[in-house]
Amino acid sequence: MSLLSLAPGCQPVDESVPDAQPVAPAAVEQKAAVAGFAELHHHMFAEAAFGGGWFHGSHTGELTSCDGGMPESSHARVRMDLSNMLNLCPNSGAVNLGGVPILSSLFGVGGAVASEFIGKIEGTEGDTGLHLGRKQVQTQWPRWDTIAHQQAFEGSLRQAHLGGLSLVTVSLVSNGFLCSALPYQNLKRPCDEMADVEVQIQMAKDFDARTSWAEIALSPAHARQIIASGKLAMVLSIEVSKLFGTKDWRSELNRFHALGVRSLQPVHQLDNRFGGAALHNIIFQAAQFLENCHIDYDCGATGAGFTLGFDVDANCRNVKGLTPDGKALVQELMAKGMLIDMAHMSERAVEDTVALTRSNTYYPVYISHGHFREVMNPDVADAEKSTPAHIVRYLRQSGGIFGLRTAHDETRDYTRTPIANSCQGSTRSFAQAYEFGRQGLKVPMAFGADLNGFIQQTRPRFGSYGACSAGFKAEADAQAAQQRVSGPPRLGTDFDTYGLAHVGLLPDLLRDLKQLGANTTGLEGSSEVFLRMWERAQSTRAGMVDAAADIDTGGVAAYVPKATREAQYPQVCGKAYAPNSKVLGEVCRFNEECVSAKCTSSDCGKVTGTCICDGDNDCGAQQYCGWGLNLGACQNKKARGAICSANNECLSNNCRWSYTCG
Repeated sequence: MSLLSLAPGCQPVDESVPDAQPVAPAAVEQKAAVAGFAELHHHMFAEAAFGGGWFHGSHTGELTSCDGGMPESSHARVRMDLSNMLNLCPNSGAVNLGGVPILSSLFGVGGAVASEFIGKIEGTEGDTGLHLGRKQVQTQWPRWDTIAHQQAFEGSLRQAHLGGLSLVTVSLVSNGFLCSALPYQNLKRPCDEMADVEVQIQMAKDFDARTSWAEIALSPAHARQIIASGKLAMVLSIEVSKLFGTKDWRSELNRFHALGVRSLQPVHQLDNRFGGAALHNIIFQAAQFLENCHIDYDCGATGAGFTLGFDVDANCRNVKGLTPDGKALVQELMAKGMLIDMAHMSERAVEDTVALTRSNTYYPVYISHGHFREVMNPDVADAEKSTPAHIVRYLRQSGGIFGLRTAHDETRDYTRTPIANSCQGSTRSFAQAYEFGRQGLKVPMAFGADLNGFIQQTRPRFGSYGACSAGFKAEADAQAAQQRVSGPPRLGTDFDTYGLAHVGLLPDLLRDLKQLGANTTGLEGSSEVFLRMWERAQSTRAGMVDAAADIDTGGVAAYVPKATREAQYPQVCGKAYAPNSKVLGEVCRFNEECVSAKCTSSDCGKVTGTCICDGDNDCGAQQYCGWGLNLGACQNKKARGAICSANNECLSNNCRWSYTCG
């Protein structure tokens, strides 16, 4: 969903001259390392975000099936009358949204029809708007493409904890624009981001009070105690655009610290009084426009030749860095020993933040969820929110950590790993980014999944629910077929066919990554790295941790555009397809897609069908191809005495005159 443009090619970054040499730290007490991996961006209580009007399903109790987005549905839809919102800006008539489908739908059609565009990406129709095929819990949701139904159920979190998750940063989230776009009857309270945060804090405290296996951590020492006792340590963080509202931010920071918050994102989707936000999603460019009515013509991030809301340079980078209040906020966060999360900051805001932290003996900074720019496809890499190598360098110098998004996107091939990038959007694509971070950037990493974060997750490698589908359909079919024959095999869990459907499957993503051949040692021990960063924030520092002069952005293959790849596939009815990629029972469009060369589709594939047998040779050795009511379905051959009509139906290959198997 990113529209920005990057200078051609991603060139190696020259990291040969560090700003200073690392200083050997004074001797400190060596603590026993905690076990387990960390998830740095988890929206456990997001059902209370956006005025409580978007999600179906609670983090507690029982998960129940939904109404599928029927009229007057309680979730997953926007209002019908959003066009009125644009009229708040007197210059809205100068905005041509005709070439921006998602925005023209939202502010034109509205309602359930427009809502369906929100969740629709390559490989899925999504679970927003009218979603009658996504009603049933456990089978139709949650899946990797779930953005409007619960992915952070406490039973799933418990499953993740039993699988090795020992620390989770719980991000208390909301967004006023998204709240204001929802049907009034779906809202549980007026739109107020910080009010939503307070509701979520209380939900976190209630969860802590009634749960024997998880606890809110108030310090790194406390977190170590929690993990050592076999429980899950939860660190509370805040992610909103209107941080602290219009109130005195110093007193509000003190108040939320007293409530247990220990990490903060000074900036989220929109510019605020603390600094500039990184551009990446055109929906929030429209939201920023509604804040200031600004149309920028220095680059075309939103549409042809224009950017809504943000003041950008010719490279579509936000020119706003930290404001005076933003710089004072960073100083106060450091004074309190709190964690500074630079996710969503504009590049100029990052530079301003790093200048302040460097002057404070390299106070640690981290990014809770992000993509490595150099290894991503152009749509993601061109966005300001993607993280370039020089920002990763800051993390390493300060002793920080990077939360790697468990994304659904295409990645470029990282040629220094033997893991083939042969299933786009799956663990294989995640492996390219992970190994680039491990071998090239050499940065400590944890998961930055962003579950319940209005974003899709890692796609499956198997099954019919969008396996390998980040590219285009023919390629997805070919790659999914390859997974069946080349392996590694299925794990035997929901992850195989549903992908990263919920937080409980994070251990399975880690297992799949490991069986593909990735070195997951650092990821498996990421909780310890996070705690060392937190301890560094609260202790005396001597200077830089690591000069990070060994960053190497080489080994990333050039991106081949989808159109070029798709042109290599044969076509039927003007549509590319993958020959012999479908086995019996799988959905197909054309005969040529089926190994059996027989598909029940019609109207040139507009009405899909399934692959069926066209002869006994399409079935197993002990089967025959059925006829009549069983036409096209392989049937088990029959034992002696069973009724038959032909020799091939019998195990003995003998159907007697009495129409029984001999």
